[in-house]
Amino acid sequence: MHALQQLNDKLDELLKRYTALQTENKRLKKTVSQQIKVIDSLHEKLAAIEQNVTALHIGKSLEITDQKDAVKKQLDIVISEIDKILNTLND
Repeated sequence: MHALQQLNDKLDELLKRYTALQTENKRLKKTVSQQIKVIDSLHEKLAAIEQNVTALHIGKSLEITDQKDAVKKQLDIVISEIDKILNTLND
């Protein structure tokens, strides 16, 4: 009988540990799920930031191109004026 009581006590202890492990497992799964959501959110934010950086680079390159075009136009005007002055001097 004594052996049967020890076996019953060990079984109760194992059942308690099993229940505690199940509870911990559920808690850990919930934590993992939350962390995955946070990671997904951060990935989305990172993608948006990368798009913004790309847009900024494109915008800056367009500004530089616009500036180049404006400088070219100004140079063309100045050269045209110089040509007019030279033609006037040659006449």
